[in-house]
Amino acid sequence: MKQNATIKCALSGAAAGVLNGLFGAGGGMVLVPLLTGWCDLEDRRAFATGLSIILPMCLVSLFVYALHDAVDFYGSIPYLLGGFAGGLLGGIFFRKVPVKWLHRALGVLILYGGIRKLLG
Repeated sequence: MKQNATIKCALSGAAAGVLNGLFGAGGGMVLVPLLTGWCDLEDRRAFATGLSIILPMCLVSLFVYALHDAVDFYGSIPYLLGGFAGGLLGGIFFRKVPVKWLHRALGVLILYGGIRKLLG
């Protein structure tokens, strides 16, 4: 990997990490577009690579949040169970959904979340 490409990838990860640390989520919403547009990853590879980046980044954020006693571990159990099931289903259907629809779905989720936060 060229030095310029390495810097772009590191900056993309940093942007995702800052969002994840500030908001507890959201890194993937920035990361996937950066991986495809700025780091020249193929679309499906960017979605899958985003997961490999988000997991450790979330663990770091979780650790920092836990140090500040801001995590309800027991309250998160039902969400984890649903998340495991949803992750399994999403992984199974990942190859079956056209990339165009993956991008559209991500865009709709970002738009929906943004509108809710602006109006709520």
